[in-house]
Amino acid sequence: MTGIDAFSKISLIVITLNEEDVIEQCLESASGVGEIIVVDSFSTDGTVARAERMGARVYQREYISAADQKNWAMEKATLDWILILDADEYLSPELREEIGAAVADPSADGYWLRRRNSFFGRTIRYCGWQNDRVLRFFRKGCGIYPERAVHEKLALTGRAAHFRGYLDHAPYRDIDDYIERMKSYSRRSAEDLRSSGRNWFPAVVLNPPARFLRMYVLQLGFLDGAAGLILCFLAAVSVFFKYARLKELSERDGRGDGGK
Repeated sequence: MTGIDAFSKISLIVITLNEEDVIEQCLESASGVGEIIVVDSFSTDGTVARAERMGARVYQREYISAADQKNWAMEKATLDWILILDADEYLSPELREEIGAAVADPSADGYWLRRRNSFFGRTIRYCGWQNDRVLRFFRKGCGIYPERAVHEKLALTGRAAHFRGYLDHAPYRDIDDYIERMKSYSRRSAEDLRSSGRNWFPAVVLNPPARFLRMYVLQLGFLDGAAGLILCFLAAVSVFFKYARLKELSERDGRGDGGK
């Protein structure tokens, strides 16, 4: 079975919201897949038109969580294997070859993909991002996403293996994009924390500097230069806002002391 034949057995799933600048590169990197399923949360830009032009079958539905969108999309998939990408992710040539080989001669039911992340136009080699891996390629019927507001993780039934090739990822276009995403992530992360009974204090004081020190010092973020410094600082700010939002939710629940 050739690589092209192997890709024809793959259902590609992409979740989108206003991704017109990146969606075509994402879909092109996975060219040859048997079907493309895009689940869009009512984009107001040209995302839908561009995805359809690339051959995608586009559905629009209300966004509850990434886990909910992906599980819903997986029910629409009709082929033997499922590949899930974010719109700002792209398969490297090496990873394409490995995926094709895995379909032709599988050794596992799911595969971890190494992500190579960039920030401020620079590949981040440290800051903890050097260990970034996602389980996104698996046999249909062997995976599901347990519901959570953010940082969803696939629960795989069966054996998992690892690919060596990279999934390239440019998560933030600029500072404005980071801030917009931080507002959304902090709100949904706070909801997860509230659901688990977590306290906002003293975490709001202790966790932000701990995050910065871990990423910048222990995970060698300082070796990534100015981009690493800015990334680590913004990550710490994100942690602060997550717990500040948890405090806000606690006030609304009538437990402003943050008690359980």
